[in-house]
Amino acid sequence: MALQPDAYLDNHLNNLNNNGYSTGGRMASYSIWVLEYSAVENYHKSGIVYGAHNQGFKKLPYCYVVIKGGGHVAMVDVGYNHKDYGKHLGDKFGVTNWHPPRDVLAEVGLKPEDVDTVFVTHAHFDHFGNVEDFPNAHFYIQEREIAKWIWAMSLPERMRWLMTAMDPSDILRGVDLAKEGRLTCVDGAMEEVLPGIDLHPAYDTHTFGCMWVEVRNDGTAQSADRWILAGDLIYDFANLEGDGDAVDVETIYTPVGLAVGSQTNLLLATEEMMKHVDYESRRIIPIHEERLKDTFPSRISDKSLRITEICLADGETTKVGSSTHSSFR
Repeated sequence: MALQPDAYLDNHLNNLNNNGYSTGGRMASYSIWVLEYSAVENYHKSGIVYGAHNQGFKKLPYCYVVIKGGGHVAMVDVGYNHKDYGKHLGDKFGVTNWHPPRDVLAEVGLKPEDVDTVFVTHAHFDHFGNVEDFPNAHFYIQEREIAKWIWAMSLPERMRWLMTAMDPSDILRGVDLAKEGRLTCVDGAMEEVLPGIDLHPAYDTHTFGCMWVEVRNDGTAQSADRWILAGDLIYDFANLEGDGDAVDVETIYTPVGLAVGSQTNLLLATEEMMKHVDYESRRIIPIHEERLKDTFPSRISDKSLRITEICLADGETTKVGSSTHSSFR
């Protein structure tokens, strides 16, 4: 692993001044937090890193992202509701320590009703499975993601591998959102969905219509302060900087293990994301990565859930506290 967690942390802390600004004094528009709401304690590493066979298990936190600033509270994904078929899937995958959004968002001083915008990276149950808890939010998802899951549901049972991690009821709830005028189906890239926030497609990768979210946190077109919320296009730091020994190089992109599209498309999407952050890999946030706690200020709540603070907007106060900085492992 080429990543140096201490260097990541030092760089992040050096970019925070006493007023909560980020990026060395430039005004930041948004605060970004990654909030754990449950976890799979022992997830096959081969599902996280393609080809990592017989390499054991890793903790896989289930998280969503809060983006707050400019009068908006947005989220990237919404988790799942831990009832009905969602609970069945959670139990099957070994999910533990599930908590509802009201408990989780309270850790950063928010309520589900405060959320006005949700960007859905893809429709797997742990990302799109709890829309009903956000009554005031408008949702964005790729049109292809909805359409192709309907197609997949229509296939014969012998092809149901495609439905791994899918709750068909989530698609129906998406239709209900559309009926209520609360769903925008995005066709490709979409700029300035909120000021400084862009959406980018990554078709036929982890799912049929994945997308990633880019935050240009200084509000400029040629931003020097970009953050990318990668959804499940990146699970782990190793997907960005994997061991390249097999091909006689130091590091390589190594795609995630689960893809209904292709690993080639995952690599191409990774390259596109890296281009947008000028190949500064720390600016691509893999929400399932447990080691985020080693690279950004974090704390563990009294419910044993991790809150990770990626950056702070101008005037925002930290939600992790200074004491957390000495507890990195």
